[in-house]
Amino acid sequence: MLWGFWYPALRSDQLRGENLERAMLLEVPLVLGRDRAGKPFALRDVCPHRAFPLSFGRFDGASVECAYHGWQFDAHTGQCRHIPSLVADSKLKCDRIYAGSFPCEERDGYVWAFMANPEGRSPASTAATAVVSGGTATNPAPVPLPPELPTFSPNYRIARLSAELPCSVDHGIIGLMDPAHGPFVHQAWWWRSPRSIRDKAKQFEPIPNGFRMSAHAPSANSAPYKLLKLITGEPATTTIDFVLPNQRFEQIRAGRYWLSSRTTVTPVRADMCRLDFVAAWNILPWFPVVSFIIHVLGPRFIRQDTEVIEKQALGLKYGDRMMLVDDADRQARWYFELKAAYLESQQTGEPMRHPVSGPVTLRWRS
Repeated sequence: MLWGFWYPALRSDQLRGENLERAMLLEVPLVLGRDRAGKPFALRDVCPHRAFPLSFGRFDGASVECAYHGWQFDAHTGQCRHIPSLVADSKLKCDRIYAGSFPCEERDGYVWAFMANPEGRSPASTAATAVVSGGTATNPAPVPLPPELPTFSPNYRIARLSAELPCSVDHGIIGLMDPAHGPFVHQAWWWRSPRSIRDKAKQFEPIPNGFRMSAHAPSANSAPYKLLKLITGEPATTTIDFVLPNQRFEQIRAGRYWLSSRTTVTPVRADMCRLDFVAAWNILPWFPVVSFIIHVLGPRFIRQDTEVIEKQALGLKYGDRMMLVDDADRQARWYFELKAAYLESQQTGEPMRHPVSGPVTLRWRS
């Protein structure tokens, strides 16, 4: 689990009125809702009194009330506002009691939570605790802005897909970036077949917290890309980025036309993650060809990946060591190396050492 990043918790349309909703991120239970102004919040779904889930309680637009003993907590800060059982002369300072809380923002139709630590402490208090306990801590960095899908014109269409994957986040991510499984897992007239396998050579370069497949012509053996080229009448280029902790961005540009997508693989539990895909495009918005590709072919594509992961889980339970071979698996190696470098940087306070030293060309067949 990588802490110190934004993760999508729910779709925005799942938070309505003063209803409370549950989510699980990085094995942390969350309760989410909206205040009277419509701003989302995320608290740890555990009352600090008797560990009763706050999601069973009542929300009045400002405070979440625990259904067990009526303790009330500020929806955004988690600060305890009221304890009904206290007598007038009690010396207990309830405002010093906090439920865990997480910074919360909306982007691209998703509610994101910034997961600094499992307890929902602020980054500042986390750093202070490390100093008191003798650890190494620097001044806490401000919470960064949540991720946002790049768009390149004011008018566009947008679509979203999601699926639960019965595997660890690591297996979900390296499956997401695997370039060699397509002709075998996604065999279809509208995608690829084993007969379409050909040599590929792509240039990669380092970017902050990740790596980029530099702008290149889209795969000539994929029917959707052929269709897009036919529609736009322009030579197209594709750029693909992977950025820690879990984001894959792809941008297809053809003259004034563009399609931009982001796929995240978010850890829910150690044995489960969730895939969220969002795409925006301005390619013939009045003609539903791109919408058809995403809404009809997209779910089939994701279902094929899900079925493979379910079958892979049968073998993974025996704990055999994985083989990551040659250039086709180099992106998976980079992912594990990036993750290790990030964790080392967090522990030492030193700048992160990027495992990709410079531009490199990878070659494989797919």
